[in-house]
Amino acid sequence: MRPTKLLTSRWPWRAFAYVSTSAVLGLATLGVLMALLVLGALFSVVVVGLAAFVATALSGVAVARIERWRITLVEDVELPDPHRTPDQPGVRKWVWFRLKEAATWRELGYTMALVAIMCWLDSMVIAAGVYGLFALWFAPFYIDDVPLVWTLAMSAFGFVVAVLYAYGLIGWAVARAAVTRAVLGPRDDDPRMIELNRSRARLVDAFEIERRRIERDLHDGAQQRLVALNIELGLARLELPEGSPAAASVERAHRLTKEALDDLRELIRGVHPKILTDRGLDAALHEVADRAALPVDLDLSLPDRLPQHVEVAAYFAVVEALTNATKHSGAKRARVAASVRYGRLSVQVRDDGQGGADPARGTGLTGLADRVAAIDGKVALASPIGGPTVVHVEIPCEL
Repeated sequence: MRPTKLLTSRWPWRAFAYVSTSAVLGLATLGVLMALLVLGALFSVVVVGLAAFVATALSGVAVARIERWRITLVEDVELPDPHRTPDQPGVRKWVWFRLKEAATWRELGYTMALVAIMCWLDSMVIAAGVYGLFALWFAPFYIDDVPLVWTLAMSAFGFVVAVLYAYGLIGWAVARAAVTRAVLGPRDDDPRMIELNRSRARLVDAFEIERRRIERDLHDGAQQRLVALNIELGLARLELPEGSPAAASVERAHRLTKEALDDLRELIRGVHPKILTDRGLDAALHEVADRAALPVDLDLSLPDRLPQHVEVAAYFAVVEALTNATKHSGAKRARVAASVRYGRLSVQVRDDGQGGADPARGTGLTGLADRVAAIDGKVALASPIGGPTVVHVEIPCEL
């Protein structure tokens, strides 16, 4: 964001709230853990001491629950809980079930890192920023041994530092959230995640099969009937005598049939392009470049064929990116590069438009990202004000 837009947005405040509450949570957790450890050591020979040690081991569960909720300050989606539901009711069963879960010990390790390192770093980031900014802003009120113009300059410089601090604070908050997500989020080897990935793959396959069926039905059904109707109307025009009252109506119907046929062909191509099925992604992207409303340079290094779901996702990602370049960015030229390296298909679409692309404005970028994410791919967008706009797509690809 530009500095003026950043300072008037909610992101600096959300980042400040996330980092400051992290410091408070860490220090409060440290106090609770110290109390539990002291209680366990004093009463280690009785049940109370054992319960204190068990509570210490399970403290990560409570801290992780707070952290998964707190991450919504910098992200829009709360982390899912990786814990499973115990098979039997009861406190003892719940405690024993939780102690056997790997997620519990990961959360305990995160809690130890929080109280030992992260909360102190968060405290220093907040304290240094607040102290430094207030020291600069209020310099004219407490510094008397220097000229007033210098203290006023320090105060003005404080606003520049505030902008830099806002960017740094947001970056630190995002980095902290990434650590939280990596440790406390669901693991790839979690049975629920495995089943979720399988069901998502089945859904994507079923969706593409249905698209192909619709494309085939339109191509072999409605399109063939329109072609036949177009031919019949053309023959009827030839048989009508010159000056016939019906000639104008037949000619208009013939023209409308041609337009409907063109629209249907464009619709079929949008549902599932036949060239993609028959000849692969390379040929399909060449056709997209030929039909684009602006000149498109191609730099393709692709094998003959890729997995079907990879070709479909990459094709529609390029189509959507070029559509945005034409409609929204005012671009004069675009470039599409695609290659396969180290088991991943990389596709990059770059245009020389005015930039400022925002997925929240309904430009289709959100749908593009969802389509790619459904097959474990990633989308990166760079679109500063003034351009250029670069859409980078990476999709796992096993040849």
